Amino acid sequence: MSSSVEIRTLTTPQELFAAAAEEVIRAANEAVSQRGRFTVALSGGSTPKNLYNLLATNARNALPWDRMFFFWGDERHVPPTDPDSNYRMADESMLSKIPVASANVFRVPTENPEAAAVALAYEQTLQKFFQLQPGQFPTFDLILLGMGPDGHTASLFPGTAALQEKSRLVVANWVEKLKAHRITLTLPVLNAARCVIFLVSGTDKAPVLRAVLEEAVQAEQYPSKFVRPTQGELIWLLDRAAASALSSKG
Repeated sequence: MSSSVEIRTLTTPQELFAAAAEEVIRAANEAVSQRGRFTVALSGGSTPKNLYNLLATNARNALPWDRMFFFWGDERHVPPTDPDSNYRMADESMLSKIPVASANVFRVPTENPEAAAVALAYEQTLQKFFQLQPGQFPTFDLILLGMGPDGHTASLFPGTAALQEKSRLVVANWVEKLKAHRITLTLPVLNAARCVIFLVSGTDKAPVLRAVLEEAVQAEQYPSKFVRPTQGELIWLLDRAAASALSSKG
């Protein structure tokens, strides 16, 4: 691992959520101080949900909510009211509880039944917001990611076509084992961020985490291994259960 990668192991999931909240607060205030705004791509899953609850309560007064702009790293192709929606989870656990303008929240328009059209629309949203020229990628201040027991991150699953994407910002990635399209940011977007934070909790993640961080395995098998920001920070926040198979426990 290069020196730009930080691996930090916390004892409990609760300590993991608290450490993640501190990193979000640091990144947000630093970004607003330097550039006047903070752009963040949110993740789905149970671990981020606990982080969002914490940010909406304990960190409520520590964040510049009016300067924060929320996007999503990936989304299920379901309506925003669906229980499986990453947007719905973030809205219920955080966004509905904080003083953030609806104009600062950029959800994926998954009510469109055409997955490719959803991806194109979200790509155009990013191009407009970040004022991108053709061929440019957005620079998010922070991208929050999780990792599945199969090594996937965002909706970049092992062996799927999206892993080869070099020019698009957002794609509709067909995931055969789910028999569904997932809308996801592409690897070039993840790797253009100023900071990427993985939140990994639980013993079911331990074997694949070892493979991703310590073993010489094919990244196509473990897509999380592809995430290496070219200019930014990469921080792995782990609880002790997730880190239990690592040779160095951080």
